[in-house]
Amino acid sequence: MKKFNKRLVSSLVALGFLSMSATSARAAETIRMNQSPYPSFKAIQALLQVLIEERLGYKTDAKPADNAAAYAGMDSGDFDIHVDIWLPNQNAFVKKYVEEKGTVAISEKHYIGSSGFCAPKAWADKHNVKTIFDLARPEVAKTIDHDGNGKGDIWIGRSGWIATNENMIKTRDYGLLGNNEWIRMAPGAHYAALREAVENGKGYVGYCWKPDWVWDAFGLVQLEEPENDGQGCWNQVTQDEDPNWYENSKITCASKPKVIQIGWAKALETKAPLVADLMANIQLDIDTVTLWAYEIAGVKKDPREMISAWIAANPKRVDSWFGL
Repeated sequence: MKKFNKRLVSSLVALGFLSMSATSARAAETIRMNQSPYPSFKAIQALLQVLIEERLGYKTDAKPADNAAAYAGMDSGDFDIHVDIWLPNQNAFVKKYVEEKGTVAISEKHYIGSSGFCAPKAWADKHNVKTIFDLARPEVAKTIDHDGNGKGDIWIGRSGWIATNENMIKTRDYGLLGNNEWIRMAPGAHYAALREAVENGKGYVGYCWKPDWVWDAFGLVQLEEPENDGQGCWNQVTQDEDPNWYENSKITCASKPKVIQIGWAKALETKAPLVADLMANIQLDIDTVTLWAYEIAGVKKDPREMISAWIAANPKRVDSWFGL
């Protein structure tokens, strides 16, 4: 009997042509992935679970895990898939587990995201706020002072994020801290504060990224920053590298575009090669994932129901991930 190549086997599985015994064997395996509360993450997680369960016949399980736990879990066998890898934010993990240990793989198929600082468009237009440097103006800072201490409040992220440290450095080096100060809180609290500000016509400025659901929900605009030209405007030292990372870092330009992709344990290629093939073939894009995130968090749709409807409406795109 000729040996099937992976693409053909994937196609046959997608069409339900494999034997009942093979299907039963797959059903005994559980594919484990990390879980996160962010809407775009929830959407991609739902996509992977629906495809793995309904097209490939495996069980799936998702458990909460931050990036450190997810990478360590793929290394140890506790996780099979990392749903949402962002680079360069996770470069340290990729260096350790992909390049050095070789226990994790990441897809070559990726899409480009972005990050920066955003504000409600109505407020920005009213106060002629277009660039990050406009936040240093005293009259502007006064409109984003939410605790009444005389300084504007800029949400830079939650404690523990690499991006939060990045934003600490940025706001200092952009000269914003004379009339403003950082605030750090969990995204849920940030979204609530942003919603309150928009509904009451108040100012609000915070860290933002795409894909995310807030753009259409709250009518946000991203503030302009100097272009990252790769010529020395970015020198971020991490906490692992230097205890004086804040003092010894300097950032005077926008963040580089984010490369977003799926990762998996190398062991998955033996445990469930069809799943590993699928992870390598899925091609997403920022507009689609942003829409998914909005439908989950803005419209309050159930992630699996929303994704199932999207799959039904996009059969050619989904089939292409199976080599059809």
